Amino acid sequence: MATELPGLAVLHYGAADFDIERPGQFVLCAVSGARIDLHDLKYWSAEFQEAYRGPQEATRSFLQHRGPDFR
Repeated sequence: MATELPGLAVLHYGAADFDIERPGQFVLCAVSGARIDLHDLKYWSAEFQEAYRGPQEATRSFLQHRGPDFR
């Protein structure tokens, strides 16, 4: 299980920042599964409680959640 990876942090994502619920060094991208070091984490969704490696992954996740016809 992913939550048992050594060094994996558990975060609660807010609109402008995040709270660390379980300390660690990294989180995993919700789209690609790539490791994101906490000091490099810049993209996340407070609504979906997910982290993303970059803007492409964030957009892809949003479209998966909302659908391509979202306006």
